Amino acid sequence: MGYTKTEFGRTAAGEPVYRYTLTNEQGVSASFTNLGAIWLTMMVPDREGRMADVVLGYDTVDHILTGPGHPGEPVGRNANRIGNARLTIDGITYVLEKNSAGRHNLHSGPHFYRERLWDASVEEDGLGTKITFSLFSPAGDQGYPGNANIAVSYTLTPDNSLKLDYHLVADADTIANFTNHAYFNLAGHDSGCAMDQQVWVDADFFTITDADSIPTGELVPVKGTPMDFTEMKPLSRDIGADYEPLKQAGGYDHNWALNHAPGELALSAKAWDEKSGRLMEVYTDLPGVQLYTANSLNTDTGKGGAVYKDRPGYCFETQYFPDAANKPQFASPILKAGEEYKTTTIYKFDVK
Repeated sequence: MGYTKTEFGRTAAGEPVYRYTLTNEQGVSASFTNLGAIWLTMMVPDREGRMADVVLGYDTVDHILTGPGHPGEPVGRNANRIGNARLTIDGITYVLEKNSAGRHNLHSGPHFYRERLWDASVEEDGLGTKITFSLFSPAGDQGYPGNANIAVSYTLTPDNSLKLDYHLVADADTIANFTNHAYFNLAGHDSGCAMDQQVWVDADFFTITDADSIPTGELVPVKGTPMDFTEMKPLSRDIGADYEPLKQAGGYDHNWALNHAPGELALSAKAWDEKSGRLMEVYTDLPGVQLYTANSLNTDTGKGGAVYKDRPGYCFETQYFPDAANKPQFASPILKAGEEYKTTTIYKFDVK
């Protein structure tokens, strides 16, 4: 069906910021902004055909730049945590900024990609309408080596899937580990607590962490623990269990080691809202997914004045494992100079 482009706002320097809205033949739509290449909205039907926006987020430039939680943001060059805010590539140690627990780096902050205007282009690619956001990241950006050309694409398909493709090429060995930090609430972004929604994750193990949420390097079986999502269950069922990893994180905020073969694009997680019937399937070719239940998200500046408190959504952050750059037993997020980082995650929306 195509797309529309409208002005979303302006930066402090007066530069225009745009909203791009893709719509398919079913009337399902998704919108994005060139500020940070952020995913703003996802309008999908319930079992009665009623539409709702199922991703949390902000609707002003100021709230995007200052609001908590990173909703809808593509996070890079490295998503999640790097222990002690340092990593070694080719024998050289790179020291990053410490923006987590006073010792570690989280989401490559504090100079996040959300603060930058990306180039945007829209095309019809056979699967549907595709918008590609591109960014040049110079050597030293966020503390990482290599001049990097980055692209994040979103394709809205006729089967109500949103396909996310990430691409990075650099002129020096560097780290490449992107995710999208979308929060989902299949009852609607403004419907309150989402913990009664049910989740399935195709993972027999998770990466246990220390008290700062840095993986120890050990994979722990989920069987017999509150971390077992191999059969679909409400998030609320075990989130308050007397289990040390849950107490440390204040809920779910952990990485699951997915069962699919390395590099295979596979169904890896599902979420379902029984009341509306909305179902979401998550496909990825990456080895891990961070299930985060918005334990610390607390704001009254959501879209349309929505209040986001009390676990109003949950994230499926597909990724290399946290701190993988410092854990040789984990699949490596280090990208060689001149090689292509290419990875795909799909969020498919349906009803049942």
